[in-house]
Amino acid sequence: MDRRTFVTTSVAAAVGTLVGSAAHAQPMPKAKNAVLIHGLFADGSSWSEVIARLQAKGMQATAVQNPLTSLKAAVEATRQVLSWQQGPTVLVAHSFGGMILTEAGVDPKVAALVYVAARAPDAGEDYAALARKYPTPPASAGIVWSGDWGRLSEEAFLRDFAGDLPSQKARVLFAVQAPFKRALLADRTTQAAWRTKPSWYAVSTEDRTIDPDLERFMAKRLGARTIEVKASHVSLISQPDAIAGLILEAAGQA
Repeated sequence: MDRRTFVTTSVAAAVGTLVGSAAHAQPMPKAKNAVLIHGLFADGSSWSEVIARLQAKGMQATAVQNPLTSLKAAVEATRQVLSWQQGPTVLVAHSFGGMILTEAGVDPKVAALVYVAARAPDAGEDYAALARKYPTPPASAGIVWSGDWGRLSEEAFLRDFAGDLPSQKARVLFAVQAPFKRALLADRTTQAAWRTKPSWYAVSTEDRTIDPDLERFMAKRLGARTIEVKASHVSLISQPDAIAGLILEAAGQA
């Protein structure tokens, strides 16, 4: 596969290496729509900074409110939002949302996939087994449980999830984090949209929720155009210009 590397710049000071795959050499229709999927420890409002920037560029952006109960339910919620889109759509996901993106991205309306510090499994892959090949990220120890429902402790949220945000802003995000059901962690995808759709990936180099080298491995396996952003796990909030720019590139709008 032919690959080329170059450095991107952004007002967010993201320094990245972009890796091209053969899939990106094919002409792509411009997309006017972006559907955004959140992951664990968050809700749809986590995309607010990116949404504002996409709207300023004339894109229609919609955040999915992922129920975090099962992969099937989350995929259904995403497909419902996709059904409202008119024309080619960029499907974007953060963190665990990459599982949903990988499954739901086969929808014919989806023109491109954007992973933001996100899981990117193959069809049927045991993601937990893959993750165990890399150092355990510190955030994993901060999950607290109430029966079958989990969320991050405030200490872990501020230090290991949103470590590069002002503490006041991080505490607001902590307050609105959505709990997730334990069984969700064992769910596996049945399809891998990245095998047939062009993909982009934003690696968070300071990530303490998903190991950055695991992100790099997944991005390389996708054959994705990849940027590396000096950010915590929540680059979509701390570096929204870089993330919005990547989405606009995937949409053919850059």
